[in-house]
Amino acid sequence: MGDDSEWMKLPIDQKCEHKVWKARLNGYEEALKLFQRIEDEKSPEWGKYLGLIKKFVTDSNAVAQLKGLETALAFVENAHIAGKTTGEVVSGVITKVFNQPKARAKELGSDICLMYIEIEKAEVVQDELLKGLENKNPKVVVACLETLRKALSEFGSKIVTLKPVVKVLPKQFESREKAVRDEAKLLAIEIFKWIRDALRPPLQGINSVQLKDLEEEWVKVPTSAPKQSRFLRSQQDLKAKFEQHQAKKGDEADGEEEEDTVVVVDPYELLEAVDILAKLPKDFYEKIEAKKWQERKEALEAVETLAKNPKLESGDYGDLVRALKKVVGKDANVMLVTLAAKCLAGLAAGLRKKFGTYATLVVSTILEKFKEKKPQVVQALQEAIDAIFLTTTLQNLSEDIVGVMDNKNPSIKQQASLFLARAFRHCTQASLSKSVLKPFCAALIKQVNDSAPEVRDAAFEALGTAMKVIGEKAVNPFLADLDKLKLDKIKECADKVDLPGAKRAASGGDKKTAAKPPPPTEAPSKSSGPPKKTPAAAASKPSAGPSKKVKPATASGAKAKKGVETKEMIETELPIEVCEQRAAAVLPATCLAQLDSANWKERLASMEEFQRAVETMDKIEMPCQALVRMLAKKPGWKETNFQVMQMKLRVVAIIAQRGQFSKTSASVVLECLVDKVGDVKCGGNAKEGLTAIGESCSLPWTAEQLVSLAFAQKNPKNQAESLNWLANAMKEFGFAGINVKAFINNVKIALGATNPAVRISAITLLGVMYLYMGAPLRMFFEDEKPALLSQIDAEFEKMQGQSPPAAIRGTRKSGPEADGDDGEEPEEEAAGPPDIMDLLPRTDISDKINSDLVSKIGDKNWKIRKEGLDEAAAIISEAKFITASIGDLSLALKGRLNDSNKILVLQTLTMLQQLATAMGPGLKQHIKSLGIPIITVLGDSKANVRAAALATLQAWVEQTGMKDWLEGDDMSEELKRENPFLRQELLGWLAEKLPNMRTVPGDLMLCLPQLFACLEDRNGDVRKKAQDALPVFMMHLGFDKMTKAAGKLKPASKDQVAAMLEKARAVMPAKPAAPSKAGDGAGKGPGSKAAAGQWKPEPQPAGDDTTDAKPEAKKIRGGGAAKRGAPGKKPAAKGMKEEEDRSGPIFTLIPNAKEQRSKEEKQLKILKWNFNTPRDEYVEQLKSQMSTCFAKWLQDEIFHFDFQRHVKAIGVMMERLESESEATIGCLDLILKWFTLRFFDTNTTVLMKVLEYLKLLFAMLITQDFHLSEYEANSFVPYLILKMGESKDGVRKDVRAILTMLCKVYPAAKVFPFLMDGTKSKNSKQRSECLEELGLLIEGNGMNVCQPTPAKCLKEIAVHIGDRDTSVRNAALNTVVAVYNVCGEQVYKLIGNLSEKEMSMLEERIKRSAKKTPAAAPAKQSAPERTQPPNSTATFLRKPAQEDPNKLNQARQNAQHNEPSHPSIPREFQLDLDMIETDQGRVSDLPDLVQHKLEELLEPIMMPEPKMRSVSPHFDELHNSTASTINFVISQVASGDINTSIQALAQIDEVLRQEDKAEVMSGHIDQFLIATFMQLRLTYNTHMADERLDKKDIFKLYSCIIGNMLSLFSMESLAREASMGVLKDLMHGLITLMLDGRVEDIEDGQQLIRSVNLLVVRVLERSDQTNILSALLVLLQDSLITTAGSPMFSELVMKCLWRMIRYLPETINSINLDRILLDVHNFMKVFPKDKLKQLKSDVPHRTLKTLLHTLCKLTGAKILDHLSMIENRNESELEAHLRRVVKHSGNLSGIKSDRGNEKCGPRTEDRMSKAKVSDILSEIFKKIGSKENTKEGLTELYEYKQQYSDADLEPFLRNTSQFFQSYVERGLRMIESEREGKGRIQTTAGTPGQRAWVPSWRCTAGVRCVLIPQHGVDSGPLGGNNGEDLKPAMYYERLKFLRQRKGLENHSKQQRLPISSLLSPKPPVASSTDMLQSKLSQLKESRELYQQELSPHGHSPPRGRSASPSANLDDLKKRLERIKSNRQ
Repeated sequence: MGDDSEWMKLPIDQKCEHKVWKARLNGYEEALKLFQRIEDEKSPEWGKYLGLIKKFVTDSNAVAQLKGLETALAFVENAHIAGKTTGEVVSGVITKVFNQPKARAKELGSDICLMYIEIEKAEVVQDELLKGLENKNPKVVVACLETLRKALSEFGSKIVTLKPVVKVLPKQFESREKAVRDEAKLLAIEIFKWIRDALRPPLQGINSVQLKDLEEEWVKVPTSAPKQSRFLRSQQDLKAKFEQHQAKKGDEADGEEEEDTVVVVDPYELLEAVDILAKLPKDFYEKIEAKKWQERKEALEAVETLAKNPKLESGDYGDLVRALKKVVGKDANVMLVTLAAKCLAGLAAGLRKKFGTYATLVVSTILEKFKEKKPQVVQALQEAIDAIFLTTTLQNLSEDIVGVMDNKNPSIKQQASLFLARAFRHCTQASLSKSVLKPFCAALIKQVNDSAPEVRDAAFEALGTAMKVIGEKAVNPFLADLDKLKLDKIKECADKVDLPGAKRAASGGDKKTAAKPPPPTEAPSKSSGPPKKTPAAAASKPSAGPSKKVKPATASGAKAKKGVETKEMIETELPIEVCEQRAAAVLPATCLAQLDSANWKERLASMEEFQRAVETMDKIEMPCQALVRMLAKKPGWKETNFQVMQMKLRVVAIIAQRGQFSKTSASVVLECLVDKVGDVKCGGNAKEGLTAIGESCSLPWTAEQLVSLAFAQKNPKNQAESLNWLANAMKEFGFAGINVKAFINNVKIALGATNPAVRISAITLLGVMYLYMGAPLRMFFEDEKPALLSQIDAEFEKMQGQSPPAAIRGTRKSGPEADGDDGEEPEEEAAGPPDIMDLLPRTDISDKINSDLVSKIGDKNWKIRKEGLDEAAAIISEAKFITASIGDLSLALKGRLNDSNKILVLQTLTMLQQLATAMGPGLKQHIKSLGIPIITVLGDSKANVRAAALATLQAWVEQTGMKDWLEGDDMSEELKRENPFLRQELLGWLAEKLPNMRTVPGDLMLCLPQLFACLEDRNGDVRKKAQDALPVFMMHLGFDKMTKAAGKLKPASKDQVAAMLEKARAVMPAKPAAPSKAGDGAGKGPGSKAAAGQWKPEPQPAGDDTTDAKPEAKKIRGGGAAKRGAPGKKPAAKGMKEEEDRSGPIFTLIPNAKEQRSKEEKQLKILKWNFNTPRDEYVEQLKSQMSTCFAKWLQDEIFHFDFQRHVKAIGVMMERLESESEATIGCLDLILKWFTLRFFDTNTTVLMKVLEYLKLLFAMLITQDFHLSEYEANSFVPYLILKMGESKDGVRKDVRAILTMLCKVYPAAKVFPFLMDGTKSKNSKQRSECLEELGLLIEGNGMNVCQPTPAKCLKEIAVHIGDRDTSVRNAALNTVVAVYNVCGEQVYKLIGNLSEKEMSMLEERIKRSAKKTPAAAPAKQSAPERTQPPNSTATFLRKPAQEDPNKLNQARQNAQHNEPSHPSIPREFQLDLDMIETDQGRVSDLPDLVQHKLEELLEPIMMPEPKMRSVSPHFDELHNSTASTINFVISQVASGDINTSIQALAQIDEVLRQEDKAEVMSGHIDQFLIATFMQLRLTYNTHMADERLDKKDIFKLYSCIIGNMLSLFSMESLAREASMGVLKDLMHGLITLMLDGRVEDIEDGQQLIRSVNLLVVRVLERSDQTNILSALLVLLQDSLITTAGSPMFSELVMKCLWRMIRYLPETINSINLDRILLDVHNFMKVFPKDKLKQLKSDVPHRTLKTLLHTLCKLTGAKILDHLSMIENRNESELEAHLRRVVKHSGNLSGIKSDRGNEKCGPRTEDRMSKAKVSDILSEIFKKIGSKENTKEGLTELYEYKQQYSDADLEPFLRNTSQFFQSYVERGLRMIESEREGKGRIQTTAGTPGQRAWVPSWRCTAGVRCVLIPQHGVDSGPLGGNNGEDLKPAMYYERLKFLRQRKGLENHSKQQRLPISSLLSPKPPVASSTDMLQSKLSQLKESRELYQQELSPHGHSPPRGRSASPSANLDDLKKRLERIKSNRQ
C-alpha cells in the first residue's frame, strides 16, 4: 500500500509514464476524464500529453493498453494539437494494437485511425496503413485492409486516395492467408462502388478464379452511387446537408444530389507506368530495317507486346515513332503495316497527351495509307488515327487532314471524312470553333459534290456530326452554297449522330435547341467569361433580346433561303436573243429602238427612259443579265458621247444595287467599268458601278477581276484609279475573303510600273492592307529596291497605331438573317486575326528538308552543324511564310538546343524565332516537339543564352497562345529539374503570362508540387520567383485547391507553404474579364471604352460586362468608368453601393487605441517598427492594426499591388485631411507607418504624392499644436531621413521642408540623433544632406540641440571633413562653421584632433565665412524658411546652376539698386568704387581672403571716402566678365555629362591655342586643373564602368582632356601657375589613366596611352620645378602607404622623380630647397631608413638617396642652410644624412682649398653664425607676418639691415608672395624716409601729410597676402582749401594699391616670381579638391590692367608718379573708366 500511496500523489501526466502498470492505468483513467472535461480545444493542458499519446497506445500491459486506447481516442477527438502526433500514434497502433487478440483493442485502434482522418490527416494515416500491409503478421495486414475499407466506406474516394491502394491490392490477392485474401476482396468490392469499371484494368492480372468471384460480387453492387457518411472537420456544411437528406429519404432531389457526388475516376490514373523503351530488343532498329519481312515482323511483334501496356512511361519515343511511320508509309507488306498501325495505336493510348509531340509526324502518313482497301489494314489504321487524335487537338492536325482531302484516291477522301466525323464527336463547342471548322467545311463541301457515293456519304456524315456538336446555326454560314436537298441530307445525318453523354443530356429536355447540353456543362471549366455568364450560354443569347430574335427554325429557314438565292445568282450566260426578249418585256419599245441610234441625243433620251424603267422594276422581275447585255449593244461601251456613257454607267450601278446581280452579269460590264475608271468625266460613275457590283458579288471576287483586267491593259491612269478605288473599297467592305497572294503579285507589278501615279496608288493600297494584316505584309516586299522599300515603310509608319475602320458595306442580307448573325459576331471577331494570317500564302518547305540537311545539322563537326543551320535558315527566309509541315527539321533543331557549342544554341534559338514568324498559328503543332525544349534552355548557365531563350518563347507564344503550353505535364516535368536558373526563369515567365489568361488547362495543377518545392529551394532567387508566381497560380486554381495540394507536403513544409498561400491570397489578381459582345457595347456609351484593358483586380466586380480583355492596354486602372457603365444591371448596382459606402469616414477614432498600440510595442507584444527593408510580417501586422480604424475600401486600396491605387488613396486622404483631422491624429502612427513602407517603393509618382500629403499633414499638426510622441517619431523619422539620399532634387527638397515642419511638432534635440544616424549612411547624398540639416539645427537652436553631448556629436561630424565626397566635406565644414558661429574658438576643442590637411580646410572655411556671418543674420531673420544653408559654399560642384552668368549679372544689378547713393563721390567714380567696395558676397558665395576690423585701424583718421574701409580684395574681379565666363566654362569641364564636358574643353582649347588670348587663363590654372582631374576621376570610376556609354565618346573625352593639357603645359608662364597640391592630384590622375587596362580595350587605346606619356613629360618639364618635385615626393609617400594600390603606380612615380633628378643641374637655381628638404624630411619621418629597407623593392630607397646626393653635389655644404623649415632638426634623419653625404662627397672630390686647413675653423664658425642669423631673421619675419606686431617686425628688420648690411634676405623672401615682398620693401622705405625726416606724399600747400600703408593680413596655404590701405592726414579730412589737390592723389593711391594687389606694380624681371610661388613658406599638403573651395572664391586678375602694366607709364617709378599727381589725373580717370567698361 505504501507504494500505491506514493504514485497516487503524482500528477496525472507522471502517472501515465509510471513504471507500475496500475499507476499507468489510473493515470489513463484520470486523463480520460480530464480530456472529456476540457472544453477548449486549444487549452495549454493538451500540450502536457503531446509526447505521451504514443505510449498510451503501445502500453505493454494489455489492460492498461485498452484504457490507453480509449484515452488516446478522446485526445485525438478533442485536442487542437492532436494532428502533430498522427504519424507516431498510427504507426504504434498498427504495430502494437492490430496484432492484439482482443477485438476491442483492434476496434479502438481502427477508430483512432479514422479519427485522425476526420481531423484532416488522411494522407498520413493512409501512408501508415499502406506500410502496415507489408507487415509479416497477417493479423496486422487484415486489420489495415479493414481500416482502409472502413475509411473508404465512410469518407469516400475524395478523401481516401485510391491510386496507391489499387496499386497494392493485386499483391494482397496473392497472400497465403485466406483472411487477407477475403479482406482484400471486400476492399475491392468497396472500391468498385466508388470507381466502377476503372478498377477492372488494374486487377486483370490476379487469379482468374478470384477475378470471377469479384465479377460476381461486382454485379451485385447497387447501381446508385455511394455517399460520404462521415465528414472532415472542414466539411461541416456537407455534414449538415447530409443529415437533412437522411431525414428526407426517398426524395427525388436526393437522387439528383447523389448523382452529382459521383467521382469519375480515370482507370489510366490508377495504373503504373511501364518503361518500354528500356525493354525494346537491342537489335530492334536493325531488324526493322532488315530486308526479310519475317525479321521486320519479329521486331514489330515485340513492340506490339510492349505497347499493350495500358500506361507507358514518358520518354523520347521519336526514333521509335519514325521507324513505325516508315513501315506504315513504305512497307509493301500489308501485314506489317497492320502491325505497325497497332503499335502506333498502343503507344498513343499508353502515352496519351505525351504522344501529342509525335502526332503530326504520322497522321499524314496514316491518311495517305488509307488507299489500301484490305479491311484489316483499314481497321488498324482507323484505330491508330483515332487513338492519335485523342493525344492532340483537331487544330494541330487540320493542315494534314485538309491536305489529303483533295487526293485523287476516293478511299483516302472517304476515310479522311469518316475520321473527321469520329473526331467531331469528341469535340465541344469550345474546341470546335468557327476558325477550326472553316477549312474542314470548305473541303467537305467539295466532297459533297464528289462523283463517288461513298465519299459523298462520308462528307455528309462529317458535316452532320459537326452540326450536331456545335449546332445548326453555327454551321449554316459554311453551307450557304448547298442546295436544300443536300442540306436536308446533312440534317438527317445530324439526327442520327449519337454523341458521348447524350443520354444524360436528353433528360434535360426534348427541344432541338437544347440538344447540346454537354458543351454547356463543360463550358464553365473552359469559359473565358466571368462566372455569372457560364451556366447557360445557349439559353442566354435568345433571352438577351427576345423582341429582335426569331426562333431557331426561322433562322435556319432564312439560311436555307439564302442558300437558294445564292444558287440562283450563279446563272449561265444567256444568248443575245433571249436577252432581247426579256429586256423587251420590261423596257419600253422606244427605249430599245433608240439605244443604237446614230443621234447621241436620241441615245441620251433612250438611256434616261432606261433608267426610269429600271428604278421602278421589282427586284425579282428584273432580268439583270438581259439589261446589261442591252447596254452593250452598238455602240455599247465604245460610246463616244460622255453624257450617254455617264448615264450607262449610272444605270449599271442601279441594276447592280436593285436587282439580283450575278457574277455572270458582272462579267459583262466589268471590262467597261475598268476601262472608264480612269476617265476624267466618267470615272466617278464607273467607281459607283464597281462599288455596287462589290456589294452584290462580294468584294474579293470583284477585286480579283478588277485587278486582272486593269493590269491586262496598258493605261496607267486606269491602273492607278483601279488601285485607288480598291484601297477605298477595302475600308468600306472590310478585308474578309481577300485573296492576298493574287493581290500581292499584282501590287508588285504596280510597284514596278514606270508611271509614278501607279506606284503611289500601289503604296496607298499597301497602307490599307497593312491596317488589316500588320507587320507580316512587309515580308513580301523585302526584296524590293531600298528606295521603294523606304516609301512603303513610310506609308506603314503613317498607319502605325491606327485600327481598321468598321465595314459599312457588304453582301446584302435579309432581315432575319441579319438578326440571326448578331450573336455570332464576337466569335467571328475573335477568329478575325487567325483568318488574316490564313490568308497569307504559305510555302511547303518539307521537300527541301531532306535527309542530307538533317544529317548536316546533326553532324559531329560543329562547323558542318553550323552550315546546316545556315542552310535551313536560308530556306525559311526565302519562303517567308511556311506551312506547319517541316519534316524532320523539328527533331534536328531540338538536338541543337542541347548543343555543347553555345554559339550554335543561340543560332538555333534565333532560327526558332524566325520559324515562329514564318509559320504563324501553325506553330502549335510543334509546341511539344520544339517549344518545350526551348524551356529547357532556360536552365543554361549563361545569361545571354537564357535571354535568347526567353525572347524565343515570347515569339512563339505570340503565335500560339499559352493554352497549349500548359496542357500535359511538360511544365511540371521542367520544374522538376533541380536547376535554379531554369526554375527562376520559368516561374518568372509563367508569372508574367498567366495573369493575361482567362482560363487555363487543368494540367496546371500538376505544377503545384514543383511550385511548392521551389518555395523551399536553396536558391534565394528561385524562392522569390516562386513566391511571385503563387498569386497568379492561385488566380486560376483557387485558394482551396492549392491549400489541399499543400496538405500533401511534409509537416515541416506544410505550415510554411500554408503561410505563404495566405499572403498570396491577399494579393491575388482577378481574372481578366471576357471581351464584351459587339451588341452589348452599343448601348453603354463611353463607359465601356473607359474600362477597356484592365486585368488588374478590383475590390468590386462592377465593370465585368464592359471590360475589354486586352491585357496590354493599361490606360485606366481605377475602374471608375466601369462602375458607371451598364445601368440597371446587378453588378453596376453593386458598384454603386460600394461607391456610396466610400462617402463615409475613412478613419475611425477609437479612444486610447494609439496609446495601446504604443504600450504593446514597448512590451514587445507586437513587432517593433524597426527594419532595414520591410518584411511581410510587418505588413501583415500593420494590416491587422488598420482593420479596426481604417475604412475597409481604403485598406484594400492602400495595400493593393497597383501603385495607382495608392495614389488614388492618398488623394482621398488629402481631401479628408481637414474634415477628419481628429481621426487622422488618432490613426497618425498607422498612417506614418504605412508611409514608411511607401518610402521603400521605387515608384516616383507614389513617393511625390506621399511627400505632398506629409507636408499637408504636418502643416495641419502645427496648426493643431500637436506634438509627436516618441513612439510615432521612432516609427517614421528614420525612414524619412533615408529619402534625403534620393537622387532627385525635388524629393530632397520636399524632405527638407518636412523636416523643417517636423521640428515644430517634435523637439529638435530629439530629431538631432536621427540625423546623426543618417550621417552614417553609405549614400553620400544622404550624408551631405543630414550634415546640412545638422548645421541648420545648430544655427537655429544653439548647442543644446546636440545630443547626447556637443563634444561627441562634433567629433562624429568632424570625421566627415575627410570624406571622399566633395559635397559631404563641404556640408561637414559648413556644419562646423555653424558651430563656430555659435560658440567661437571653443569649436576646436569640441572637434578633437584633425589631420593637418583637414584642419587647414576648416580654418580657411571659418576665415571665409567670418565676413559673411553678420550680413547673413538679417537675411535669416527676415526669411526664416531655409531655402539654402546660409554658410554653404556654392561651388560649381555642388550647385552648378549658380555659375550661370545671367544670374550673376542679375545679382549684380540687384545689388546695385539696393546700395544707397553717395553724393560726396564724383559721378565718374561712383559706380565702380561703390560697387567694388560693397558688392561682396552678393554675386555668389565665393570665399573672401581677408577679414579685418578696419575700424580699429582707422580710428585716428578722418576718411574723406568712408567706403574705402570696406574695399573688397577682389573688387576688380567681380566685374570682370572674362573671368566669370572662364569660371563658368571651367565649371562645366567637371560635368557628369560627357558632351557638356567636351564642349567646355573645346572652348578652353580654342583659347589656349591662340597665344594672344591664352593669357586670359592666367590665374585660373589651378581651378582648370582641378576640374580636369575631377573629370578624369569621374571617367575612371563611373563612365568607364558604365556599359551603356559608347566607348568612342569616352575616348573623345580623354582626347580633349589630353589635348588641352598639352596646350596648357606648352606655355611655361601658365604651367608655372599650377600649385603643388593640384600637380600632385593631376599626376595621380594621369598615372592612373596610364595603368587603366580598360583603356587598351578601346579602339586606339595604345595611342591614347602614348599621348598621356607625352603629357606627363611635358608637365615635368614646364611646371614650377619646386612644386612638381614636391608633388612627386608626396605622391610617392602616399602610394607607398596605400598597400592596396598597384606597385606599378609607385614605380611610375619614381620614374618621374628620376627624370626630375636629371633636370636638377639646369633647374637647381629656381628650386626652393627649403621646401624640397621639408618634403624629404616628412617622407623620412613616415618611412625611416629601416622601414624603407623593409619594402619589397629597394627602388624607393635608392631614389631618395640619389635625389639627396644630386642636391648635395649641386649645392655643396650650402644645402645645410636650407633646413630652416624643419621644426625639430635634431629628430630628423635628413640632416645627419646630408652631413654624411656632404662630408663623403667632399673627401672624394679631393678639393684642396687655397686657404689651407687654417680656414676650416672660421668656416665652421661661419656656418654656426649663419644658422643663428637664420633664427633671428625667422623671428623677425614671424613678427612681420603677425597682425599685432607687423610694424615692430619691420622696424627690427630695418635695424638688422642697418647693422648687417650684407645680410641676405633672399632665402626668406623667395617663397613668399609678391605682395608680401612689396609690402616689406615699402615698409623698409617708409621707415627709412621717416627716420630721414621725409614724408612719402607732399601736399601742394606744404602741409606735412602722410599716407601710411598699414599691413593687415594672414598668410595661409594657397592664399595671397593682401594689403589694405590706411589713409591719414594731420588735420581734418581734407585740410583747408587743398581738398581738390589731395583727391586725385588719393585715387591714384587706390589705383596703385589695386595694381600692387594684382601683381601689376613695377618690378624688375629678377624680382618677378611665378604665380605658383605665392604659397606660404610652409604649405600643408592639401588635396586640390579641397583647394577648389578657395580657388573658386578668388576671381582672377584683370587682363586689361596687366596690359597697361606693360605700357611706358607703367615702368615709371612710384616716386615720379606721386611727384605730380595732378598731371596724371586724366590718365587716372581713363584707367578707372576702362575698369568700369570692362565690367559692363
